Amino acid sequence: MLVKRTKMQLVAFVVISVVAIVYALIRFTDIGKTFGQDIYTVSMEMDESGGIFSNAEVTYRGLNVGRVGELSLTDDGLAIQLNIEPGTPRIPSDLDAVVLNRSAIGEQFVDLRPRKAGGPHLTDGSVIPADRTKTPPETAEVIEHSYTLADSVPIESLRTVVDESYNAFSGTGDDLQLLMDATRDFTATARQHVPETVELLQSGNRVLKTQNEQMGSIKSFSKDLRLLSETLKDSDADIRKLIDASPGAARELSSVVNEVGPGLSALVANLVTLGNISDSRLEGTEQALMTYPALSAGALAVTRKGGAEAPLGLSLNLFDPPPCVKGYEGTDRRPGDDTSDAKHNAEAYCAEPKGSPVAVRGSQNAPFNGIPSVPTEQQVKQNEDRDQESLEEQKEPYTTPGVAGGPTLSLNSLSDLLGLGG
Repeated sequence: MLVKRTKMQLVAFVVISVVAIVYALIRFTDIGKTFGQDIYTVSMEMDESGGIFSNAEVTYRGLNVGRVGELSLTDDGLAIQLNIEPGTPRIPSDLDAVVLNRSAIGEQFVDLRPRKAGGPHLTDGSVIPADRTKTPPETAEVIEHSYTLADSVPIESLRTVVDESYNAFSGTGDDLQLLMDATRDFTATARQHVPETVELLQSGNRVLKTQNEQMGSIKSFSKDLRLLSETLKDSDADIRKLIDASPGAARELSSVVNEVGPGLSALVANLVTLGNISDSRLEGTEQALMTYPALSAGALAVTRKGGAEAPLGLSLNLFDPPPCVKGYEGTDRRPGDDTSDAKHNAEAYCAEPKGSPVAVRGSQNAPFNGIPSVPTEQQVKQNEDRDQESLEEQKEPYTTPGVAGGPTLSLNSLSDLLGLGG
């Protein structure tokens, strides 16, 4: 008879055996799915198997998540069932399925590689299309290519490379060790400054992007710089003469400054004032400089008779616009040819309002601080008909005391305005 201890050992052995068998059946077969275990199946379509077999592992990010199930032929290739175990991480459906060799002996497995994180995820019945699957190269093909590569290497050249490598590195153990130590220290330092390195790369990307956007300006600048360099090269002799003459010119300028003394500063200050006054009149000055050459050339045709030039006449532009007379009524008028001393009227001024089309004059209308006085739109509208009114007023006889020849004067001509009579 069996003793009690032996019976207990037999019972324990049977229980452990049953548990191990059940676990093996659930773990390595589809029996777990038959008994309601929460396993879902994903179909993977492939053009060729790549050596994959049933019961091979299925991994996701290096974690074992299931087993390869049934393999079946289709019109386009193979359909492979992937049984994903319960409790594993949810796998994104946007992925690549790669058949890999775990070792040199050809133990294949399926590795699921997601292209992005997040949903949608694989569920029971999901299909991985063939264009998302990859297989490893065949072992025979790898061996053949390796043999072809090795056979293509010239033996004598390889022997030369080996000999020269030996000569190059012989006796340099200490130097190589120093290089490796420096590389290790550099790598350790780089790892300590990863955030700064990342920020540098991001900033460099912005700099490169800005340079790419400004590529046209940079090319233009480079072209202009090249032209400037060529001009300087062509003017090398003149530049050398200028450099040689500069010390003498500097000495002469210093001598002039010393001889002139304090008066030079007063002259420069006055020139600054003159420049400020001229600044507000640049447009008029430019117009005069552009018009004067044409006017001078055309003036010759007024007095010259004949020739190829067009005959031109001289027409004085008088009373357009009319001169300002308002505000001068209290001035004693006299003929223009009377040059004797006379009492001036300190109260006289041009009383025309701003915006008048009449030739407004007077210091009150002069620009102050280099800024001309511009009439407002309302002032211009109020004086829209002022030109015609002035002409009508000037045609009426004015009583002008002090003018020789009579008590009245009609301002219809330049001679009338100057008091010269008709």
